[in-house]
Formats: sequence, structure tokens, C-alpha cells
Amino acid sequence: MSSTETHSTTPETTPEQSRPAAVLDGRGLVALWTPAAHRLLGYTAEEVVDRPVGRLLGAPLPVPVRRATAEGHSWYSLLWARHREGHPIEIGVEAHPCRSGDDRWRWVLLLEPAERRVTRLVERAFTQSPIATSLYDTQARLVRANPQIVELAGQDEAEMLGRRIDEIHPFPPFLEFAELQRQALRTGEPTHSRMVGPSPGGGRERAWDVFMTPLIDDSGTVSGVSASSIDVTLEHRARQRLLLATSACDRIGSTLDATRTAQELADTLVGQFADFAAIDLYDSLLRPGRPATDQADSTLLRCAQASVLDGCPESPVLPGQLALHPPLPPFLTALRGAEPSLHQLSPAEATILSPTPGSPRPHSLLLVPVTARGVTLGLAAILRHQRPEPFDQDDLLLAEEIVTRAGTCIDNARRYAHERDISLALQRTLLPHHTPEQDALDVAFRYLPAHNGRDAGGVWFDVIPLSGTRVALVAGDVTARGINASATTGRLRTAVRALADLDLPPDELLTHLDDLVTQLDREEHRPARQQPSDNSAGIGATCLYAVYDPVARRCTLASAGHPAPALRRPGAPAESVPLSAGPPLGTGAITFETTETELPEGSVLVLHSGYRRTPPGSGAQTVRQALTTAQGSPEQTCDQVLRALRSEDDVAVLTARTRGIAPSRVATWQLPADPAVVAQARAKVGALLTAWDLADLAFTTELVVTELVTNAIRYGRTPIELRLIHGRRLICEVSDAAAASPRLRRAHPDDEGGRGLYLVAQLTQRWGSRFTADGKTIWTEQDLVPQL
Repeated sequence: MSSTETHSTTPETTPEQSRPAAVLDGRGLVALWTPAAHRLLGYTAEEVVDRPVGRLLGAPLPVPVRRATAEGHSWYSLLWARHREGHPIEIGVEAHPCRSGDDRWRWVLLLEPAERRVTRLVERAFTQSPIATSLYDTQARLVRANPQIVELAGQDEAEMLGRRIDEIHPFPPFLEFAELQRQALRTGEPTHSRMVGPSPGGGRERAWDVFMTPLIDDSGTVSGVSASSIDVTLEHRARQRLLLATSACDRIGSTLDATRTAQELADTLVGQFADFAAIDLYDSLLRPGRPATDQADSTLLRCAQASVLDGCPESPVLPGQLALHPPLPPFLTALRGAEPSLHQLSPAEATILSPTPGSPRPHSLLLVPVTARGVTLGLAAILRHQRPEPFDQDDLLLAEEIVTRAGTCIDNARRYAHERDISLALQRTLLPHHTPEQDALDVAFRYLPAHNGRDAGGVWFDVIPLSGTRVALVAGDVTARGINASATTGRLRTAVRALADLDLPPDELLTHLDDLVTQLDREEHRPARQQPSDNSAGIGATCLYAVYDPVARRCTLASAGHPAPALRRPGAPAESVPLSAGPPLGTGAITFETTETELPEGSVLVLHSGYRRTPPGSGAQTVRQALTTAQGSPEQTCDQVLRALRSEDDVAVLTARTRGIAPSRVATWQLPADPAVVAQARAKVGALLTAWDLADLAFTTELVVTELVTNAIRYGRTPIELRLIHGRRLICEVSDAAAASPRLRRAHPDDEGGRGLYLVAQLTQRWGSRFTADGKTIWTEQDLVPQL
């Protein structure tokens, strides 16, 4: 016995004369023996009727059979019987019970050769299998095909018998399958491939896994091949949707630009998924400073569209124009309810959607609102007209997922654009708007925001006139970007201007600035009363401070982590100023190193910031190369350097061409500490102003000199020096070796002194003091044309 089956109940059955059968009475004796049973086992009816059926068995009944017999259940089993000629034979026995008149079981036995039973089951498995299966001989000609193959091929089995695959379907991918079949017949190894496309029998695109299996007989010879095609359409579509969703994640949102993101969405949808897609957004999204919820007076603009056909013939609207939606309820419902919807279009609706003659007629439509954070930003219309299969609910879910992701990216781009506009506006207010009047330099500057929109804000520069016709040049770079960086830039620029007003040397100024950045970092990143565990700063900034003196034609520089400026002296190639770049601001540096260099008149100095993404040193090298070949004014030089940088970061360039104060416009006198020298100094100043054609300023200047020299003799220490400089303004300076700074105070009516500096302040446009290595200098400035 090889297998046994039992059944609980079966309707009463009568023997079939065409099939071997027997009837047993309640005692197990044979009551009926058919001619077919005689032919199967060789026994005649006379030889077995009224005899025990056990005499016909070649082996005991299996236990399940005995149990089913005792309980009166139908059963089927393969049993070994004894043929009349003496040899055993395996037969299939199907037994069905029925009640006899004496209430005893009677059994109807249906017999058949075991191999016939197996053959019949195999045949049923072949014809009823859900897998499309066909058999081919050694010449690759069709022998059998089950109904699934007939349905798939779209031809009757009789039409296909005796023909090869490439004769039945002489087009791809069946030509490839024929080659795989020949390979299986030739090598005896199974082959596998996948078919994707409309089946020859028609219908929606489907996917099939095709297996070519060689049929090998007992001698090991290939006697044919079977082709099995398994429908994997659902798996294939799921995989395609997953790939499309993954592609959408990679492609959509590559930039922080709403229009570009909308185009990426349209490009992603068209091709594998749809034949046409249009993305319409409210124009309020594209207006700076407008919130996404402000759509009361907003209209939809066509931001992006894509098609499998050249020129997008499906739409008469171009990107940037007003979106014209057809008067169909689905469009109104999609925008009003913000719910995605699927529509199979009627011929009339297809005509409305394709008003242009010759434009394709869509048959299926998806409308998916573009939303983000609960706000509707626009509408995505997705069509099919080339692909025969319509959209289904799974397609709608996939489109909704992709469009929702794109909506988030579009909203992020809108928010970032708004923040970037604020940052740029703030950044530009913090940079110089014009070149200040001064005698030392011809200055030009440029600021270029990052073209990719990601790194606006953070770089800064300044031009600060100092006393004695000197000018300070400043360049800096804040590590961060955005509004916070612009705010930090404003703080640093204000601090530098305040420190420059004290006329501090570059190294000392950077030391004070470093202390300020460290304190700011502690305030922003540390809890109250908590001290940092190290000297690292979170703000991150660099600064270069340079002071040029046109009288001495010398420049003094110090750097806090900032690149050295490029310098081109007359007749020489550009080079980097050899200065020591100290640590960035906020690291708690004890001191910064000062570098002093001579700059002949006509030298060009270029300070630069930005290009942090370029390799170290490459930006400075680019500036030097551009400066070497640059010609023309500082404005032209500035433009040429800026074009050469081509940085992805925002970039600032400050170009300064040096001028000098002619020696004839500078006069210096060394004075002894004798009150009598005041009259002499006054006389020398009057004569010099007459020679400079500034006699109108003589009286005022003589009073200023009298007060300053008197104070130096009375309160200062030798040596005492008086210097006049004739530039855009008349500058008077008195220096002495005392470190004490003068203080302006208001004198009482009965005071005999204390009115000198007050008088100086009233007679001049500006005045102040600065400390030097040898003491201090008191200076004043007067307009060349007296103010009325």
C-alpha cells in the first residue's frame, strides 16, 4: 500500500459496468463480480462469488482501511491483490458502504489498475493546474497545452499543436523564450526568464515567470521539455511601485526650489507610471512673504508638466501660465475636499480634457491635491492615454504617497526661500552700501549669495576710516549660514567698528573680538552660571583686520583664522601677504601676531571670504591668479576675481588700490616742553596753511594747535610732536610720550581752566585720541571749506 484516503460520508453508489467493480455482503463475501473485474484480476464470477474477499488479497489490509471498514466510512487505498495467475498486482480500491436489509453493511468496491489511477490524476493536474503549462518534443514542437496556456496564447490548442514557440508567437519576448527552450533541450539544464507586457490573448499588461524544464527519461536522455508560466503580475507591480517610490525619494527635493521640485515630481510620475502629469501650485507660494494659508486671492499656476510625447500636446498651458482646469466635477471636488480621487473617463470627458485637435485622448485620470502640514498647496493631475490599462486603487495610493512627499519638499522650499530672503535682506543691510570718503585707498567690493540657495549669509567685510588718513579693511566669515549667521555677522561688524573707533592695533583688536565671541558663545550655548569645560567655541568665525597708512605707505595686518589677502605690487605678480593666520575667533587665544608690510602707491590688495567648500588653499590660489591678470579699476578687478571664484558658497571680495599722501602735504615738527614754543608753533602753522592755500582755516587751526600743544607741555612728556596733514580734510595731530588720555569735561563759570578740549571740540568736525607704542596722539579733523 502506498497511500490511504478515508471519507466520512458518500451517497450510495452502484457499480459501473465499464469499470472493474465488486459487491461484498455484510459477512465479507463477494456478492457481485463484474466482467471488468474478471479482466483485471483473471478470476471469473463463479470463482469468487460467495467466497471471502480476503482470498483475493496479497497482503493484509492497512490499519486505516480496517478502521474505516469497522466504522462504516468510505475509503480509498492502493492494495496488493493476487492475480489468478499467481503474481501480485497493485490496484486502487474505492469502497462505499450501504445498508442491507438485515441492517448489515454492504460494500461497493470500484477497482482499477494503480497506474491508470495515477495517470488520470496526472491528467487532471495538468488540465486543472492554475499554472500555464505546455509540453514540447525534442524538436521543440508543441505536444500538449493546458487551458491556461490556451488562454494566455489566445489560440486553440489544435491551432498550436506541432508548432514551435517562435512559430506560434514570432515576436519578442517569445523569440527569446524559444532560444531558452532550445538551450534546455541541448544542455539538459532548466532555464528561467520573465515576460512583461500584454499577453498574446489580450488584456492588461502582465508579468510571467517562465520555466523551461527538460524531461529526462530513465536512460538520462532528454525526451522533451515542459514550459511553465507562473503569473507574477501582482508581485511585479508591487516591485515596480516600490522602485518608483524609491526613485521618488531620490529624485524629488534635490534643491530648495519649489518650481524645480514640482518638475521633479512630474518627471518621476511620467514614464513608468503615467503618460502625462501636470503640477499646479497656488501663486501665493511663489510670492515672497506670503504664508501658504493665504489663498483667498490666489490662483493656480502651472509650475511643471511632463509627457511621454514630445512637446506635451496634452496641455495648451505652458509652465508659468495660469492653470486652466476643465469644468469637470472631479477637479472642483479635488481642490475643495483635498482628497485624492480616481476617475475612468468617458468618451465625452476625454474630449473635454483633449480640446486640441490631434491631442491624445486620456482614458484614466488621477487627481491628487498637493498638501503639506494640513494645507493645500496645489493639485497634481495624472493621466494615461498610451498605456492601455487604467489606473486602479493601488495606483492612487502610490500617487498619493509620492505627491505627499513632494508637497512636503515644496513647502520646505517655500519656507526656506522665505527665510533666505530675510537672511539676504539682513545680510545686505549689514554690508557697506557705499565707499566712505578717505584719502588712502580706491575701494570696490562685491557680495554674491550662494547660487544654490543653501549658504546665504555669514561672510562680511567693511571699510573704516581712521584718524590720520589711515583706513581699516575688515573681512570675516561666520561658520553658520542663514538668519542666525547674519545676526552674528551684525554683532561682529558692530563690535569691530566700536573697537576700531578706539584706534587699537590689529592684534589687540582681534584679542578683544575673540573675548567677545567667547562670551557670546557662552551666553547662547551654556546654561546660566555654568562655565565651559574647554576653550572651544560654538559660534565659529574668522576675521582679518588690516590698517593702511598712506603717509607711511605701510599696512599692518592680523588674522584670526582668516585667509591672507592677495597683494599685487606695481610691476610684480600677485602673491599672498605672508602673515600668520591665528586661531579662529572664540578659541580664547592669548594674542595674535601682527604683520607689517610696505605697499607702494598703486598696489592692489584683495581681501576675500567664502568658498569654504573648495579644497584648502585653492580659493586663495584662484584669487592670486585672477589678480595677476586683472586689469582696470578696482571695480573691474573685483568683478574679475569674483568670476574666477565660482563658489557654491556666498562670496565677498574687497579690492583696494593704495594711494599715498605726498610729502609736500605733510608737515611734522618736534617741539620742546617749553611754553614759549606755543607761539612759534602757531606761527609755523599759519605760514604753512597760507602756503597750502588754506588761509581761511588759519585762525581756527592756530587756536586748536595752541590748546593741544599747551596740554601736551603741561600734562604730557617729551618728546612732543606736531603734525599737519593736508588731505580731504585738514588733520592736526599732537603726540607726546604720556599714556594718560585727555578727558573732555564741562568747566564751571569760576574755573580758570578746563575749557581747552571743549573749545577744540566746538571748532573741529571730529577729534579724538589714540594710543601708540610711545605714548598717545590727540588728533582733530576740519573740513577744508569752513562750515557757515
